[in-house]
Amino acid sequence: MFKFPPNAIIKDSSLTAYFQRSELKQKEGTSMWAYNETFYQIYPIGFCGAPVHNDGVPAHRILKIGDWAEYLGNLGIGSIILNPIFESDNHGYDTRDFRKIDCRLGTNEDFSEVCKKLHSQNVKVILDGVFNHVGRGFWAFRDVQEKKWDSPYKDWFHISFDGNSCYNDGFWYEGWEGHFELVKLNLQNPAVVDYLLDCVKLWIEDFGIDGLRLDVAYCLDHNFMKRLRSFCESIKPGFALIGEVLFGDYNLIVNDEMLHSCTNYECYKGIYSSFNSMNLFEIAHSLNRQFGPEQWCIYRGKHLMTFVDNHDVTRIASILTNKNHLPLCYGILFGMPGIPCIYYGSEWGEEGVKAPDNDYALRPCFDAPKPNELTDFISRLIEVRCASDALCNGSYRNVVITNHQLIFERRTETERILVAINASDSDFTAGNGELQGSYIDLLKTGDSSETAPQTLNGQLSMPAYSVQYLKML
Repeated sequence: MFKFPPNAIIKDSSLTAYFQRSELKQKEGTSMWAYNETFYQIYPIGFCGAPVHNDGVPAHRILKIGDWAEYLGNLGIGSIILNPIFESDNHGYDTRDFRKIDCRLGTNEDFSEVCKKLHSQNVKVILDGVFNHVGRGFWAFRDVQEKKWDSPYKDWFHISFDGNSCYNDGFWYEGWEGHFELVKLNLQNPAVVDYLLDCVKLWIEDFGIDGLRLDVAYCLDHNFMKRLRSFCESIKPGFALIGEVLFGDYNLIVNDEMLHSCTNYECYKGIYSSFNSMNLFEIAHSLNRQFGPEQWCIYRGKHLMTFVDNHDVTRIASILTNKNHLPLCYGILFGMPGIPCIYYGSEWGEEGVKAPDNDYALRPCFDAPKPNELTDFISRLIEVRCASDALCNGSYRNVVITNHQLIFERRTETERILVAINASDSDFTAGNGELQGSYIDLLKTGDSSETAPQTLNGQLSMPAYSVQYLKML
């Protein structure tokens, strides 16, 4: 069995005042709210049990998300990320109409009600902005199919009337990465940009959304992202933009002119791979490469979106070869730099394996939340991180690295925390000259003997399969 701190979810009165003071301080001192919150990702078509292909039959399934609002608030979630919810051909990324909620999910009025319920629990709402491409059923593309050269929308896409498509449309068009059911938009056409920005304005005004996840942001025109950033900020200051990026230099789009954050796929792989190979040097190297103290470290000061699974990859509970490592993965996730994001169901250890030809197993429908001991532990991690300026915004430095153990430091001018992970099935005593001074373990709750300050004298005892967050006093 993995080792959880005893009674992990119980709010310890001895730390309540500390949490409240720290949370107020970090929120006052940070301009972008998203940097200090935990996100929760839902794929609505699967979550709500909608048909995988658009059957055209209206149903009010999206109201189910609102039914989970209280659960998400109690878990400590600061914002939800909803994958596509607008009218589409099939899976949501093949949009037909950006102004209308998918009939399989409900109506615009239904979603407005969902947003009100989420906001009442202090859970912000991020929508999936699928701006690189649309579906073949998109209204402007259908106009081109019908009118060809005479369509006023022919320049909304990358089209050549000298060729033909695999669907025999009588013209060739560019699809996304060879997927011709996804028609690439021409984001260098001002009319396209104006249309998309007008849709975003509608989402802000009608639903009160708080940000966007930008699908395949690595494909998007940089000038478009600059325009989107300034436009959204002018309408709703603090509007968050988070990009999906699989590879490359994140600095190209995460900067003061474009996006606030993007997905950290390098460390996603590093987390599960380090445990499966019992080689914590891998994740320690990636974290130092990105956030370490050396001048050459590439993402210092940035807040990338971190995760252990999502709607596109095998769930962490399925990919780990040793299930005792499951809470340890979350221990690293919430201790490392970045904005942690939980994929729905994974907080209780739901399994799901990506199939060669579809992702249905990754996107299930649950009748209700199924919280358990892992959920309680994650809720405690969320609470501790939200209250800690060092964990939300601090620097990163490796202190102790072995194949099976890792201790790293998160630090600001006012706070120092050591995150200690033991992946071994045996207890371990780490020795290092920097392990000095008094501390409290923020993950422990209970009586005074558990929460009273302890002292380090060059060594730290690390129980088997353990996570410790040591706040140095």
